Amino acid sequence: MATTEQPGYRALVDMGSNGIRFSISDLSPPTARILPTVFQDRVGISLYDAQYGSGSKAPIPESTISEVVSSLRHFKTTCDDFGVADNNVRVLATEATREAINSVDFRQRIKSSTGWEVEMLSKEDEGRVGAMGIASSFSSVKGLVMDLGGGSTQLTWMVAENGQVQTASRGAVSLPYGAAAMTRRLDEASSAKHSKKEIAALKDEMRTRLRDAYQSLDVPYALRHEAENHGGFTLYLSGGGFRGWGYLLMSQHHIDPYPIPIINGFQVERSEFLKTVQVQALAEDDDVDVFRVSSRRASQVPAVAFLITVLAEVLPEIKEVRFCQGGVREGALYTSLPAEVRAQPPLKTATLTSAPRSAPGLARVLQDAIPPSSTVSAISKEYTPDLLDAFVNLVYVHYSLPKESRAAAALRCTTTGLLAGVHGVSHHDRAILSLLLCERWGGEASLSRTDTPFFSRLQAIVGHEAAWWARYLGRVAAILADTYPAGYIPNADLDGSQPPRIAFSAAWRHDLGKKARDMGVELTVHVPNSNESLKKSVERVEKVGKKKNWVGEPAWGLRVEANLQVGR
Repeated sequence: MATTEQPGYRALVDMGSNGIRFSISDLSPPTARILPTVFQDRVGISLYDAQYGSGSKAPIPESTISEVVSSLRHFKTTCDDFGVADNNVRVLATEATREAINSVDFRQRIKSSTGWEVEMLSKEDEGRVGAMGIASSFSSVKGLVMDLGGGSTQLTWMVAENGQVQTASRGAVSLPYGAAAMTRRLDEASSAKHSKKEIAALKDEMRTRLRDAYQSLDVPYALRHEAENHGGFTLYLSGGGFRGWGYLLMSQHHIDPYPIPIINGFQVERSEFLKTVQVQALAEDDDVDVFRVSSRRASQVPAVAFLITVLAEVLPEIKEVRFCQGGVREGALYTSLPAEVRAQPPLKTATLTSAPRSAPGLARVLQDAIPPSSTVSAISKEYTPDLLDAFVNLVYVHYSLPKESRAAAALRCTTTGLLAGVHGVSHHDRAILSLLLCERWGGEASLSRTDTPFFSRLQAIVGHEAAWWARYLGRVAAILADTYPAGYIPNADLDGSQPPRIAFSAAWRHDLGKKARDMGVELTVHVPNSNESLKKSVERVEKVGKKKNWVGEPAWGLRVEANLQVGR
């Protein structure tokens, strides 16, 4: 081995129908939950097309086998360079390899050339691993899940919470309606003598098989009941075909341009998801290049649209759709983690290596600036303890930058900066954390004109109320960080042997404003002694409550009365 062995590194080859993906991930503590990527690559070898290039199924050609073996040998060298132990390398093969006429010979060639055994995933295993990839993509999952590969698609239900994953006892149902397979069948039907009849027959077949598949899953009553009470199921989608659809929807989003160029965590309402005519027209427009949609993926859009149309007819009411990056790689790695690691919140886990010395204590102080829970505000739902912990972990990260760059760097850190590659985080949480960190460094007033449109689009993702709370808490956090500039709270502040440098208390008020009848927050800042800088910072918090500083149109905000209490 060329370098020192890295015991936490795991290499994985995902031999799919549309391409072969290579990755090396670091499963060392404390960040294993987010499956950090050390290296990744992809070669566009379609094992499905290689078998159906002549129109009918044939063995994988020798030229394709040689190309696959060559790419695997190159990756073996890469694994040596990174220090991946041989027993920490897995080669996983799915349907295109499983169903190949010369599958045995193909796998033997790989074994003799690389020394690596190809693990053949059965239909059931492929569905299970794909489902675990989806489970890895969010802090929790509750709804229906689908994985669209090249040769097949898998359907099941899932409830994933606190590291425990529940799904159908029979696993996922695998159906022969992958993006490449559907493209071929749709082309055959369209070119038939009685094309309309053939297309209608294909749709009828798919309706029947998808309806039977859903019925066979035996979706739990609790999950069905919750869907009925909340306007429908959440549908989680993974696989290249669905991700391509997601990027097309992203390019047509009403927030234009959409500010988070990451497919994992992107979500749309049912009505947006079903815009098949508009999406197909966009994919067919040769004058438009859509981010992350290759010409091959664009050519499969009609087939994906056909599948989505049938899904809309067959599946129960879908309220919203969430897109996932998680696939075979993520599912295989996530499955290998202990339940207690899988239970860790992704965003908090991702920020642990940046946490200040007294992060838990700082988070408790910040929490005290939030009034007790109330039905008049969504603060308790939006700003979870895990999100605030992640915020505190990053409060000091941008100190080293020039003053004029801090707010902008903080604003973009979850999309193209420090946290861009973090797996398992929703777009909503990425946007909130960005807005919090930006406000901690001065907010919109500290941004240049190149960054203010991006700031506004992130606000549009989270909504007016959550954006207003980001302004409030970001300014409070700035006071806290100025008070403890090293991120360290002395023991004497914690054990009560001396008054802490700062403490917050907050309460709801219903008598604020000029007419003393506005709803708002009363924040009291307790300090042993004061100075002019602190007074100005407290005044800055209070200004968040002025209507001219509220968010959106129509504007949303709360009155704020911020008081500085000196001494004990």
